[in-house]
Amino acid sequence: MATVNRTTSAPPQQNNTTRGTDLAKNQIAYGQIRDKVQRRLLTELSPTVSAENTELVRRTLERIFNEVLLEEGLPLSRSERNELFEQIVADVLGYGPIEPLLNDDTVTEILVNGPDQVYIERDGILRETDLRFRSNAEVLRIIERIVSPLGRRVDEISPIVDARLPDGSRVNVIIPPLSLVGPCISIRKFAKSALTVEDFVRLGSFTKEMGEFFNACVTARLNIVISGGTSTGKTTLLNVLSSFLPATDRILTIEDAAELRLHQAHVVRMESRPPNVEGKGEVTIRQLVINSLRMRPDRIIVGEVRGGEALDMLQAMNTGHDGSLTTAHSNSPRDTLHRVETMVLMAGMDLPLRAVREQIASAFDVIIHLERFSDGSRKITQVSEVQGMEGDIVVMQDIIRYVQTGVQDRRVQGYFTATGVRPKFADKMDAMGIFVSPTMYVPITRKAGR
Repeated sequence: MATVNRTTSAPPQQNNTTRGTDLAKNQIAYGQIRDKVQRRLLTELSPTVSAENTELVRRTLERIFNEVLLEEGLPLSRSERNELFEQIVADVLGYGPIEPLLNDDTVTEILVNGPDQVYIERDGILRETDLRFRSNAEVLRIIERIVSPLGRRVDEISPIVDARLPDGSRVNVIIPPLSLVGPCISIRKFAKSALTVEDFVRLGSFTKEMGEFFNACVTARLNIVISGGTSTGKTTLLNVLSSFLPATDRILTIEDAAELRLHQAHVVRMESRPPNVEGKGEVTIRQLVINSLRMRPDRIIVGEVRGGEALDMLQAMNTGHDGSLTTAHSNSPRDTLHRVETMVLMAGMDLPLRAVREQIASAFDVIIHLERFSDGSRKITQVSEVQGMEGDIVVMQDIIRYVQTGVQDRRVQGYFTATGVRPKFADKMDAMGIFVSPTMYVPITRKAGR
């Protein structure tokens, strides 16, 4: 398979100088071969065959490819032939220039900014690749290949589309005239195997003791909100916390794009649905949350609250459906409460602000906040308890904090410490026989370990 550091318009550099062929000068010839192969394929196969029998298409492509190379007389080494052939296969059956990126497990995000810019995220760091599309039309063809199997369309009437690849990767598309740089594709990939608590500890996202504490919180049926900015690992952490749920519980998951991978036996997964090409058939997160209350849930997990469903989520948490989990975009635990207030008001209910805050204070027990640092690492920076109301203010108290001490060899240095406050819900844990070491709440007064 071709590597990342190449373009679709330029072939790999020639290593055998004795053949006297500078392949960098044969860009036009390469493009002509590719176009010629694709035109012949279209004349030989019906447009639906590629979706029905990819192996037949690949065999036909290989035959046509060899015939065209023989006709053109372009000297190629075995590796160059293989690379060009895989490019053509990706153009016809896959996702064109970004196909190698989708097959690269180290790449977590793929960002196409028109035909001339392709960025990737690897190890939490964004970097530009040498990949290029030939034109806006080629980017649009890849977009069409992504959305058409889902019954969606992208045009001037619907220039923004959220979709999902067969492997579960989340895709956002925006095209001109809204995008001024050409058609844009944003793909968030997900690991083939879900991260575990041990992985988070190894990566320095939290400590082993914190993992045991989170296990106790989930077992004690506390309502937990995971907050953070974009790409801080909220859904990944939600998946880890979900692994602590008892196998005996009936668990309902509600998501925009199905990302959670729960291994318990009794899990009902639900996914919202956008409107079809006629603007009908939409099913929102809020509708699914309301419906979930009629399905006898023990636990409700909402992938992310971002609108009016926040009100229904609060009502569920306050009416016996404790032990629920969700995520929210925010810059801090306190900001999370403000965001939820705003989302509740988006539900269209004419509620006094104090009533909304009382609902929040009663519903939420713990907010776990994540941040992404300059070195690409993700860490839990605050674990806060929602303690109740004082006047018109929701009272919060940090239980654990991350203290950054500096940067060494471009890696963020710091340590996790308790604040010295024993949370109010510790009494609930004690009553349920859930043990948490008292040292969990003892602060570290100097840098230790990490």
